[in-house]
Amino acid sequence: MLKQPHRRLNPLTGEFVLVSPHRTQRPWQGRLETPAQDRRPSYDPGCYLCPGNARAGGQVNPVYESTFAFDNDFAALLPGKGDSSELAPDSLFWSEPESGLCRVVCFSPRHDLSLPELSLRELEAVLSTWTEETRVLSANPDIRYVQVFENKGEMMGCSNPHPHSQIWATQHLPNEPAKELARQRDYLVSHGRCLLADYLKEELQREERLVRVNADWVALVPFWAAWPFETLVLPRRPLRTLLDLTQDERASLADLLKGLTTRYDNLFGISFPYSMGFHQAPCDDEPHPEWILHLHFYPPLLRSATVRKFMVGYEMLATPGRDITPEAAAERLREMSESHYKAKG
Repeated sequence: MLKQPHRRLNPLTGEFVLVSPHRTQRPWQGRLETPAQDRRPSYDPGCYLCPGNARAGGQVNPVYESTFAFDNDFAALLPGKGDSSELAPDSLFWSEPESGLCRVVCFSPRHDLSLPELSLRELEAVLSTWTEETRVLSANPDIRYVQVFENKGEMMGCSNPHPHSQIWATQHLPNEPAKELARQRDYLVSHGRCLLADYLKEELQREERLVRVNADWVALVPFWAAWPFETLVLPRRPLRTLLDLTQDERASLADLLKGLTTRYDNLFGISFPYSMGFHQAPCDDEPHPEWILHLHFYPPLLRSATVRKFMVGYEMLATPGRDITPEAAAERLREMSESHYKAKG
């Protein structure tokens, strides 16, 4: 394991990450976060997302008993083609309409259960809902990309504590998937194989960054990880979107996600904050042989429940960086129990 400063290439984006292992010894006198007290009731009469409650926009939720999906009442995107009359396609001031659809998916009626606390059956129901939402949205001729994601915790800007995710379906291909598309295409042309399939094969041989493995899926800390305990989830066979999963693969993905997110919670004994999301192939009627479905987890916590990672200064202006190496992060996550800390009392 390299102990001197070095940089690592992210082959999915073509961008570098600075790794400075010696900086783990620096004293911390910066901001300390206050860990959120995760003592929520199973039902909150004031919650906009609980069953039977009125949302902020006035709509009333049904008394749902499993997952619940609905149009975001305050969507960032609007359906339709958009009005381009006020947008000028100038070389230095380029703008164009962006339309789309925004959906919200509540994981369950329980106000107090995040992903690691759901049963495997409930997690499978969440995956099935994400899949069905992808199916419906990607069939829309005005949609080119479907982004499933979750912001967990106040630290990640989550505006409602009821465990839920979002799905934004857009007219154009967003920045990060566009970078990954270009790099995966180039790799397929150059090597005749999929970039992420080759990468996974190497990681399984090396084993040093693996976190959790089952018959169909692998969770690992990527070699190029920028966030302290960032993980990447990859399928063992070449899937393009959530629509390609078999029932068994959905079940084993539920198993892997439960184990991985439980390890996150156990790391610092809190409901671990993160942003996560699936990167699926674009829905543009092209086959996309270069693309492998994958799932990113970007958690901000660094040393403890009170010390978070900030992407500022040099990292905003030059290159993202990290102190704890990806190998050390993977080792710490591997050491975690999959018995949730709350279950232990």
